[in-house]
Amino acid sequence: MLTFLYVILILGFAVIFIGLFPKPPDTVSVFSDTVKDKKGSVFTPFLLPLAPLNAILIKLFGMEKPLLHKMYLARWRVTPAEFLGAKELLAILIPLLLFLFDVKNMWWLLGAFLFGLLLPDMLLNSKVKKRKFQIGRILPETIDLLGLCVGAGLDFMAAVRWVVDKVAVNPMIEELTLVLKEINVGKPRVEALRDMSKRVDIPDVTSFVRILVQADRMGTPVEETFRILSEDTRMRRFHRGERQAMKAPLKMLIPLIFCILPVILIVVAGPILIRFVRQGIFTGIR
Repeated sequence: MLTFLYVILILGFAVIFIGLFPKPPDTVSVFSDTVKDKKGSVFTPFLLPLAPLNAILIKLFGMEKPLLHKMYLARWRVTPAEFLGAKELLAILIPLLLFLFDVKNMWWLLGAFLFGLLLPDMLLNSKVKKRKFQIGRILPETIDLLGLCVGAGLDFMAAVRWVVDKVAVNPMIEELTLVLKEINVGKPRVEALRDMSKRVDIPDVTSFVRILVQADRMGTPVEETFRILSEDTRMRRFHRGERQAMKAPLKMLIPLIFCILPVILIVVAGPILIRFVRQGIFTGIR
């Protein structure tokens, strides 16, 4: 057992040592052309030794597209191979750190291994969820601005350009900026909007794109479409807030039962139990 752990320790430090060497310029990989900074992540040199093997594993199990989609939403400048390398590296280093601190229980080491393996996934999913929440939250105001611009006499594309130029940068503005870039290079407007819906994968954005496509096909006034869509989006956001508020009492039960009630029982029943122990239960009964 100790020999096996020592071998893992040597391999882990070897991976880190090899990763300290500079990365060749032609091996810099970017997960998407929409990322402006193509220098890679800070941890890329450490993950370089594991990247070639992980690239084969990712293609073998078909994980490339889902990971690329999550990387895009999270705005992480790493490739799927580097992400898998980070999982492997943490799965090795965290048990090694516990072993160096004289933790030799097999179950603790196994738990540390699983924690290191799952930690990058938890961080990535949290980042993706946060970005989707931000897009859904800012969408009604963006639709209102587009509706005001269209009502002032601008067409849809001019309204999108005005909103992108004037509004502070946020996740929804970044998506609209990408839509403008795709249209400028020759992609049809309907296709660019549908691609945005697939990238973001949020029901509100999907409804927004679907209604725009239908209005474009049927010749419906876009201003009226924006007004109705903004009201519907705000209503859905209000209902989501109500659902979260209804979940609050259930979430409060856990700290109430395990943290507050034991303290109350100790304060109230503690002196009584101490008296019973010292004097006996039937003391004073004649």
